[in-house]
Order: sequence, then C-alpha cells, then structure tokens
Amino acid sequence: MRRIKQLFAVIVCLGAALWLANTNAFVSLPADQQPKLIAHRGIHQIYAGNDRNADTCTANPVMPMAHPFIANTIASIEASFDAGADVVEVDVHLTTDDQFAVFHDWTLDCQTDGTGVTHKQDMAYLRGLDLGYGYTSDGETYPLRGTAVGRMPTLTEVFETVPDGRFLVNFKSNRPESGDVLVDRFHQTEAPIWGVYGGGPPTSGAMNSSDWTGFSRQTLKACLFRYALTGWTGRAPAVCADMTVAVPMDYAPYLWGWPHKFTRRMHAVRTEVILWGPYDGSGFSSGVDDLETLARVPVQFDGYIWTNRIEVIGPALR
Repeated sequence: MRRIKQLFAVIVCLGAALWLANTNAFVSLPADQQPKLIAHRGIHQIYAGNDRNADTCTANPVMPMAHPFIANTIASIEASFDAGADVVEVDVHLTTDDQFAVFHDWTLDCQTDGTGVTHKQDMAYLRGLDLGYGYTSDGETYPLRGTAVGRMPTLTEVFETVPDGRFLVNFKSNRPESGDVLVDRFHQTEAPIWGVYGGGPPTSGAMNSSDWTGFSRQTLKACLFRYALTGWTGRAPAVCADMTVAVPMDYAPYLWGWPHKFTRRMHAVRTEVILWGPYDGSGFSSGVDDLETLARVPVQFDGYIWTNRIEVIGPALR
C-alpha cells in the first residue's frame, strides 16, 4: 500500500509539473497584442465546390459574386492590403521564358480562355488571356468575362507596384529550379518576400540559399511530430527553427502550451506561427473566413491568421 501511495504521489507531481510548464494561466500578455493577417490569394472569388485537389478548377463553381476581384491580380492584392492584410499570399509558376507568372491553377483551361499547363507557356501568351473567363456561380452566366484581359502579372510587377507590401510566395510545382531562380533574382534586392512555401524541392532550396523562412508538408510534419514528442519540456526542437509553422485550429489545442506558450517557444527559435481554419477532411485546411470562425481564434493570439476573406476578417479584427 505504501508503494502505491508513493507511485500515486509521483504521478501527481509529474502531472502538476507538466501542467505548470504548459499552462497559459500565468502568461502575461501585452494589452495591445493582436494577430496578424495573411490574405490567401488576395481578395478573390470563393470556390463553392466540394472536390479539392491539385487539379481542382477553382473558378467553377464559385459562391455568388459580391465583388469583382480576381485572385492574384494587382487590383486584388492592393485591395487586400487596404482591407488590413499584413501579408498577401501569391501563387507563382516559372514560365518557359523564366518569368514568375502570378496565377493559381496548374492549368489554364478552367479559369481563362487559354489552354495547357501554366508553367509550360511563355509570359507573352499568358498576358493575352482573360482571367475572368471561366468564373461562374450557376454554370450558365459568366459575369467576369472580359473584365480581366491582360491582367496576369509577373512577380516582379507585383513587387514594383506594391513595394511596401509583404508576400508569402507559393511555389505551385516541385521543380527545384523555381526556388533557385527566385533566390538568384530577388534575394539580393529589396523584394518584399515574407516567406516561401509549397512544392518541397523549390521551398527547401530557397530556404537553404537565403534567409527567407517558410514551410512545406515535409517540414511541417517533421516539426510538429518532434514537438508532440518533446514539447512538454518547454522548448521547441531544433527541427522547428528558422521556418514557419502552420496548424489547423481544430488540431492546435492539442499542442503543448497552446496558444501563447507555443507561439513564444516558436518565436524563441525564430519561427512564425500561422493559424489555419478547421481541417476540411480532404487534405486541405480552410481559412478563418467568417465571424464565427474568427471568434474561435485565441484572444490576443501572437501569430498570423490565414484567411480567404480578408475583406470580411480585416475590418472585423481591426
């Protein structure tokens, strides 16, 4: 009986120590601390379908159109910063003439009046396309046709037009040369790149050859798995250093020290934290896109919120 009592006492002490190391009950927070916002693709039309994969046509169908903005265009990007974005996420494809076309889809057939794989075209061809051609909510009417002819920008044009912005660059392929060209072209300039992510090889290459942070599926899995094993100690593992960590909000509460001790541990190893919306079960995470989901964000969260609806979330947060 005595040994049982001693074992019980040890378990209680260990449990108390774990709780004290990871509770946020005694964390002092700055009164003006607010989360920052990442506008995914800028202000854009919201895909309404259920099928989500790398080849999904995000222009058909979309939710009823409440504004004329099209993802990844300069007008969309400028409006996102006006709405309160701290960072705008943009999608890039390295074209046959070594330009970074800013466009989401892997192929052109759905959204535009063009055809073919996006990165297998030159910029002259891409510039001639109508970016609003394929958008429809009902499959019958196409109200954005003709409104965005010639509006696909290069990444250079985006940086020149919005030099004071900050951008998260998404590599839309696994081609290693995309990362190499991005570093060669922009790392020694005043390019406003906040971070990189997407395809594993170009993301890793760009991070290894520059001081940009970022993430890929591989780096996220490595960091969060190791943190799940060792985060109870109060420190972030070395594998989490100098990167960006993104977590769905319905999984985040299971992280040691969530939310404030977790973000502080990551900041201690020079890593930013992005909070996605709920995991949707298809391999993709949603954004914080409505006021109900925004209310689930921890009070005074010291990280970045990922949103597809910056025009809604920005004004509500500010």
